[in-house]
Amino acid sequence: MLATRNHAPARRAAAVITIAATLAMLAACATNPATGRREFMLVSEAQEIAMGQSYDPQIVASIGLYPDTALQRYVQDLGTRIAALSERPKLNWTFRVLDDPQVNAFAVPGGYIYITRGILAHLDNEAQLAAVIGHEIAHVTARHSASQMSKQQLAQLGLVVGSVASETFAQYAELAGQGVGALFLKYSRDDETEADALGLRYMRRSNHDIREMPDVFTMLGAVTAAATGGEGSKVPAWMMTHPLPEDRFARISRAIAAQPQDSTGAIMERPKYTRLLNNVVYGEDPRQGFFRGTRFMHPTMKFEITFPTGWQTKNEASAVVAMSATNDGAIQLTLANAPTADSAMRAFTAQQGLQVGQTQRANTNGLSTNTTPFAAATEGDTLRGNVLFVEHQKMVFQVLGYAPQAKWTTHQPVIDRTLKSFAVLTDATALAVQPQRLSVITLDRASSIAELKARRASPLTVEQLALINQVRTGEVLPVGRTVKWVVGTAKT
Repeated sequence: MLATRNHAPARRAAAVITIAATLAMLAACATNPATGRREFMLVSEAQEIAMGQSYDPQIVASIGLYPDTALQRYVQDLGTRIAALSERPKLNWTFRVLDDPQVNAFAVPGGYIYITRGILAHLDNEAQLAAVIGHEIAHVTARHSASQMSKQQLAQLGLVVGSVASETFAQYAELAGQGVGALFLKYSRDDETEADALGLRYMRRSNHDIREMPDVFTMLGAVTAAATGGEGSKVPAWMMTHPLPEDRFARISRAIAAQPQDSTGAIMERPKYTRLLNNVVYGEDPRQGFFRGTRFMHPTMKFEITFPTGWQTKNEASAVVAMSATNDGAIQLTLANAPTADSAMRAFTAQQGLQVGQTQRANTNGLSTNTTPFAAATEGDTLRGNVLFVEHQKMVFQVLGYAPQAKWTTHQPVIDRTLKSFAVLTDATALAVQPQRLSVITLDRASSIAELKARRASPLTVEQLALINQVRTGEVLPVGRTVKWVVGTAKT
């Protein structure tokens, strides 16, 4: 006769866990400082601040700050004034301009706000910048990141409870956990809508012209249309979670129409804002390295290296990386934190869990280099690779190529060719390359962008110039109007 299972202990365990989880959720309810709503919150303000302090140096290292002291100070001062009028004025608010051509702005917990030079080039006045800054401040004051983290922790808690309480459910817990991020994408879009509304509140408090906020959404829509319409282009990163610009325009326009319409004394500051952008780099900065086919050249550091044909490449602030078409081989170029190639190699080979071969010292393309093969055990596999350290311009560069053991013989020849291609850059044209820059001009006669382009050189098209000035190509602009113009050599 089969014995009957006693389910009482499992039911009691599930009940205890459920009660404990409920008590934890009740204890974690807090009042949102910006909205006044009671909401579930597992992340404390101290934890938010600690996260921001941890993220900030990583963001600065990976993207880089734009080297313009006056522009950095202006954005910090403007942001500080607006944040002081928010519901969390005592945070150590930090505002940074990133050396990034993308049209973007974002916030991390604890009061850290990042504005790219790319979005600054496309904004038309200080009021529009205040709208962007206010929106990002709102993400912090409304604790959107902390709320998302709390919801994900709650979802994971629910999966754990279900796994303990039900043997049948346990087998699905891992699969369900993978969908948690997608589950809360809707809330992220709601957060963006709420941040728009709070940003409008902060604009009014700082006396910036709220009528300029809808124009920011019009600009974002135009940038998106230009980006997605070009060959090889892609949807901007900010579009992945934000509502459509036209929806945001309509929603904020209705909110503005419902408010008092007296704009006397409201701040716009167009001439002041545009003049601050004079000489700012526009688009990619080739002085920080650029690709010409598979050949990567860095005119400031005066080196070049050639990557394998058909591999995907990317130039980041802290590394140049390449990935094979089959995503099973990689090459990474970075600066080594060491004074010599010998000391860099010693530090590399001393890493725990690394098996290394014999170091070979050589003169590669006139440069002193150290090379060694290595193997590293990973979960379920072994990576094989070669590393090269090279001394150049009083710096030590590390070039690392690797692949899973089964694919190493396939990728090793092209990886080795890349390592051996590191050389001093002598191409005079590449060494002299300069970025495109914004030149702010004041019209001495009424003109359209199309008319200006006919008599003033620019590497940008009429449509691109109209976009950064937020005007139509044939719109006649008055005498005395400041216009953002892009000068420099057309990209090849």
